[in-house]
Amino acid sequence: MPVPVGSMPQGAHGPSTLDKRRALTVGLIIGFIFGFTNIVRFGPGPNGMLRTLGQYMMGSAATFGFFMAIGTTIRTDSSPIATQAFASAHRRPMILPRKYQYPRAAQTEKI
Repeated sequence: MPVPVGSMPQGAHGPSTLDKRRALTVGLIIGFIFGFTNIVRFGPGPNGMLRTLGQYMMGSAATFGFFMAIGTTIRTDSSPIATQAFASAHRRPMILPRKYQYPRAAQTEKI
């Protein structure tokens, strides 16, 4: 029987492999755009066009990945007390049975 979506364990989870690859891809694309723009404006320099573009792309991907790792660590690192408080604040509501009788004091206050 499949597990319902709401019953998955709650708490801090690290990034998946897909998230890590997505951050690397974003860094490579940003490096390509920035590197290509600089090559067009200032020329490729003594290393040639492909090597210069590759250096921009790898440097950008490494920098972006580094800062994404720091952000992920900050986001997922929390104390057990804060995790428990968050989980108890977002638990499912308690559903009372149809034949539930309110205490007598609550019935007299409503009238």
